[in-house]
Amino acid sequence: MSLVMDTLRISTITEELSDAEVEVIQGLFEVQDYKAGEIIVQPGDKQPDNLYILAHGDIEVKIEGEGEESIIHVLKPGDLAGIITFVGGAASDISATLYAVGKTKVLCLKRADFEKLINSHPMIVYKVMRGVVRNVHGIVRRVNSQSAELSNYIYRTHGRY
Repeated sequence: MSLVMDTLRISTITEELSDAEVEVIQGLFEVQDYKAGEIIVQPGDKQPDNLYILAHGDIEVKIEGEGEESIIHVLKPGDLAGIITFVGGAASDISATLYAVGKTKVLCLKRADFEKLINSHPMIVYKVMRGVVRNVHGIVRRVNSQSAELSNYIYRTHGRY
């Protein structure tokens, strides 16, 4: 199998798709290569409405605060990035910068290319967007769990601290 097909199969966006449906969308993705430390996406990018799926390597998600950057998450293969602007959010909503950790390969899906499927393959679009929502839900659950754990630590509740 190809890198694109292998990556799509481990991503949440294809969980409900048949092999034939994945073949329809695989041609929409462009493989991008990055070296260690290269920026993949950052606030102010001109073309921010792409969906990114990490194919190989790791990506650090960093935000700037008080003059320094902090790593808030590390993406693993199959993870999505660029979700907000891909689904129609404003580019001004981008607050994180994505950096390649080592040699990194990323699949890039342009929103305009994906939207071409709306009339010809509406069920594929529907299923992919359900996968995007599941991915976002997983992020929210992880952040909520981390927030609760931090709160327990700060207020020394629920033992273990």
